[in-house]
Amino acid sequence: MKIEVIRDLDGFNALAEQWNHLHQDSASAVPFLRHEYLAAWWQTLGGGEWPRGALYVITGRQANGSLAGIAPLFLTENKDGLPALMLLGSIEISDYLDLLARPEHLPAFLDALLEHLAGPDAPAWQVLDWYNLLDSSPTLPALAEASARRGWTLAQEPLQHCPYIPLPGDWEQYLTEQVDKKQRHEIRRKLRRIEELNARSDLAHQPVRWYIVQDEATLDAEIADFLGLMANDPEKARFLSEAMRAQMRLAVHAAFRAGWLQLSFLEVNGEKAAGYLNFDYGDHIWVYNSGLDFRFREYSPGWVLLGYLLQWANEHQRGIFDFMRGDEDYKYKFGAIDRRVVRVTVRR
Repeated sequence: MKIEVIRDLDGFNALAEQWNHLHQDSASAVPFLRHEYLAAWWQTLGGGEWPRGALYVITGRQANGSLAGIAPLFLTENKDGLPALMLLGSIEISDYLDLLARPEHLPAFLDALLEHLAGPDAPAWQVLDWYNLLDSSPTLPALAEASARRGWTLAQEPLQHCPYIPLPGDWEQYLTEQVDKKQRHEIRRKLRRIEELNARSDLAHQPVRWYIVQDEATLDAEIADFLGLMANDPEKARFLSEAMRAQMRLAVHAAFRAGWLQLSFLEVNGEKAAGYLNFDYGDHIWVYNSGLDFRFREYSPGWVLLGYLLQWANEHQRGIFDFMRGDEDYKYKFGAIDRRVVRVTVRR
C-alpha cells in the first residue's frame, strides 16, 4: 500500500470528495469524520482547545490508486506535554473519532501506517494519542496487533459512557417495549399536557410548537438563539468562549450545507424554550448539544422537545438515536443502553 502525507490545507481540501466517498464505506462512518466537519474544526483548532498544531494527514492507496484509508492526524503537544500524533477533532467537541478505512483494508492500512511512522520520514513523535474511539471500533484490535508485531506498547483507557437508543421505527412500540412504565407515563403526560394546552387555546396559532430549522437565510439567527439557550447553563456558558462560538457556527453551517443538520426548537408563545443541536446522518440521529430557557420549566421543554424528536426519528425510520458522550440520568429514562469511548496510546 502506498502511503502519502498531506501537511498543507490545499492538499487537505483537495481530498474532500474522495474523503467523503471513503467515509461512506468506512467502518466508522460518524459525522465527526466527515471532511466538512474536520475542515471547520481545523479552522479554530477545536474552538481554541489546541494552541498550535501541524496538519499530518496520512493516506493509503492501493496499487490502482484508489483510496483505501485515511489517518486524519495532526502533530501537537498532548495533555501530558509530549509530542503526539492525535486525531483531528480531538478531544472535547468531537464525540466519536477514528481512522477511515474500508473494513477489508483496515489491517493492511494500519501496517503501512505504522511502518511509515517508524521510518526516517516521520515527524518527531513520542506517542500516538487517540481519543474517543468507540469501544466496538475495529481499529482497536487491528492497532493492537499491528503494534505488537513491532514491539510497540499500546494502552487503552475507558472514557465517557455513550448511551444510545436502538429505534424500532414505531413510536408506540418504542414507548411500550423500551421505556419502563413510570417513565413511559411521564413522557406521555408531558406531551399530552402540551397537546391539551394547544387544543384549549383561542389564539390563531398554537401557543406551543416545535420545528426543525430549514431556511439557510435564518440560520445565523437560529444559531445565535441556540447559543443563547446553551449559555443559560453556567457550565455551558463557561465553555462558550468566542473561539468555541465561532467553531460551533462553522460546524453548524457545514452540516447544513451538507444536508445533515437537525437544529430544532420548542417555542412557547413565540419564545424559544428549548433547543437541540443534532446531526441527522446515515440512519442515526446524533444528539450533539441542547439548551433551555428556565423560565419555561413548568412545561418541561427539554423533555417535550426530546419526545417530539424521538417520535420524528421513529416515524422517519432512523435506526439509532445516539445521545453520545455523557451518562446523564435522563438519557437512560428514555430507554438508552450503554457503550463507551476509549483513549488508546501507542509508544515505540
